[in-house]
Amino acid sequence: MESLGIVRKIDETGRIVLPKDFRRRLALEPNADAVELFADGDQIIIRKYAARCIFCGSSDDTIEFSGKRVCKDCSSRLSEVIRLQSK
Repeated sequence: MESLGIVRKIDETGRIVLPKDFRRRLALEPNADAVELFADGDQIIIRKYAARCIFCGSSDDTIEFSGKRVCKDCSSRLSEVIRLQSK
């Protein structure tokens, strides 16, 4: 993990500001992108959010179905299972 040497204070509502250069480096667009927060011991990890498949967890080539994300591979496998079961 690369240290950027940036220290930020937490404001009274618990917010921190991500520096513009940091947002640019990760291609984070205001009001468009989201981030995920993780706790790992005494560390907070912030990761750019990517919608993930509800079956396998992949973030590649997902489509939305009934409010859930499904990758194309799992979608194809589901279609095959449905096809075989309807015979």
